[in-house]
Amino acid sequence: AATKLASAEKLMYFCTDQLGLEQDFEQKQMPDGKLPVDGFLLCVDVSRGMNRNFDEQLKFVSNLYNQLAKTKKPVVVVLTKCDEGVERYIRDAHAFALGKKNLQVVETSARSNVNVELAFGTLVQLVDRSRGKAKIIPYFEALKQQSQQIAAAKDKYEWLVSRIVKSHHEAWPNVCRKMQPAPEFQDYVYLEGTLKAKKLFLQHVQRLKQEHIERRRRAYLALLPQALDALVPDLDEIDHLSRAKAEKLLEAKPDFLKWFVVLEETPWDAGGHADEADGERIPFDLLETPAAEQLYEAHREKLRNERKRAEMRRAFRRNLESSPFVTPGKPWEEARSFIMNEDFYQWLEEPVYMDIYGKHQKQLIDKAKEDFQELLLEYSELFYELELDAKPSKEKMGVIQEVLGEEQRFKALQKLQAERDALVLKHIHFVYHPTKETCPSCAACVDARAEQLLASRFARHAR
Repeated sequence: AATKLASAEKLMYFCTDQLGLEQDFEQKQMPDGKLPVDGFLLCVDVSRGMNRNFDEQLKFVSNLYNQLAKTKKPVVVVLTKCDEGVERYIRDAHAFALGKKNLQVVETSARSNVNVELAFGTLVQLVDRSRGKAKIIPYFEALKQQSQQIAAAKDKYEWLVSRIVKSHHEAWPNVCRKMQPAPEFQDYVYLEGTLKAKKLFLQHVQRLKQEHIERRRRAYLALLPQALDALVPDLDEIDHLSRAKAEKLLEAKPDFLKWFVVLEETPWDAGGHADEADGERIPFDLLETPAAEQLYEAHREKLRNERKRAEMRRAFRRNLESSPFVTPGKPWEEARSFIMNEDFYQWLEEPVYMDIYGKHQKQLIDKAKEDFQELLLEYSELFYELELDAKPSKEKMGVIQEVLGEEQRFKALQKLQAERDALVLKHIHFVYHPTKETCPSCAACVDARAEQLLASRFARHAR
């Protein structure tokens, strides 16, 4: 209850960071240490203390207040540890203050930094009446405001950190210096302290590192199917191999080191491999992860499916070759109905069927045209005694079709009637104008081949 104190050459502390690290801060000492006391904060612990009777404590506080009242100095009752406060203790403390000439009470929590400044501000206002009267805010309302203020400050500080720190290699001292002038940094440190600011920075750096590692992981996993395609493209090699045995097989491949790197420090994401320049090759221990094992199984299944599809393509071709229903010129839409119940039908995609069928049709049509050419040559007498311009009349064409109509080689082109008529006209033109240009064999004409052979030999002799 003294109103005059002396504490010469004592070090003045300004923040909690200074505790234990005095040499890192500016040191100021109280020269003579003399100071008057203008008011008192009478602190009452309202938490549940070990082996402590609150009624006895309140009796002691009452006696202490009686001593302070004799000084005629302002007094503010401060309820401390309200974050762990007992409701009855808080009620009793308010009742005590109410019975002492309306003594002002401020509910605080130093740990949560709630209403601490309000306690001092209230006392200052009582000392200096010219100041505006402080508004006393109940603890839980102040805590809510404090939480909202901290949350807003934290959001702004985290935004600042994300804008400044782009690499997980950044160090706190350097970043702290960069952020020092920023109000977002100053406000958050003021509310929560440097240690919490550093903790958020370290969390951000850890997120950046994990994101970097995850990008590398995705890149490695994306590259793994290519490596498996290059090193083990043959199903027979790995069809019945487990992943562990497949690893041994991969290591024995000549191009193994082109795709993989064997690290001394594993797992790969625990060391510094993710940051190395040689980070393009796949860490071999990555194969032991579930994701890589799934890709290995997918590679093996892909090879099995490819083999199965190849077998189904062969089966489809054999089916086309043996089917009496697939004739030259028959559209795929008509032919499909004959194979829909076959085992291979569900294995291949529609474009694959159409491609194979189209190639098969071309072979059928080419063979049918070739056979029809032979048929026309066998019936050469039908094409004599035509008009001078070698154009057959409708009657003559009718006779030709009637004579040839019973021939299977003629019927084979019944779905290609226009092409069949064109071959007849071309043959007539050849009969009346037999040159290598009109020859039905086209580029395979003996005259044309003979000219090519002679020209090539002449060119060799000329050299």
